[in-house]
Amino acid sequence: MPYERRRSMWYLLRRMHLPEIEWQPVSRMQLVGWTIFYALLLLYFALNWGQLTLLDNVHLPIHEGGHLLFGWLGETLGLWGGTLLQLLVPALLAVSFAVRRELPGTAFCAFAFFHSLTGVATYMADALRLELPLVTVGGGEAEHDWVRIFSSLGILQHAIQIGNLTRLVAWVGMVGTVAWFAWRSSRQTDMATEKLNLN
Repeated sequence: MPYERRRSMWYLLRRMHLPEIEWQPVSRMQLVGWTIFYALLLLYFALNWGQLTLLDNVHLPIHEGGHLLFGWLGETLGLWGGTLLQLLVPALLAVSFAVRRELPGTAFCAFAFFHSLTGVATYMADALRLELPLVTVGGGEAEHDWVRIFSSLGILQHAIQIGNLTRLVAWVGMVGTVAWFAWRSSRQTDMATEKLNLN
């Protein structure tokens, strides 16, 4: 790619702006409460690193429902459907809160998305270990989704590395969500205070 073209693309990318959302104000009390909640939750997850926690049971029925829902679209989508729906639900909820300009709800659902991804990471890494108890809907013998997925892609031998990388992405996302929420909330509070002082 010629230098001039790369430079013009970089210029366009720098000039692009995501739509700025004017979030509803978050009180200092809410900010402190949510920040403490997330700090305790992250500590709990860190102490249970690489293990499924009680909170993962929230994602399990959605995961199993995804197999049933996407199963109508064929065997491959049915296989991937559990993970797809498990990640799609919190992502769509985050978007719905963002549309309503509700910062705490958006952050909570974004955090839930990345927490759900830690469960996916554990399930991926287990494709070689085969230690997790499996669940199935409708009877029959339970099959390990990620053994089938990774085997079909020819990468089963890399399941643990892929799971670990996915877990790293999930943790960066959870910590980043909390940092973004704290930064955005304090910024909104400061802006609201400035408006009051101007009036």
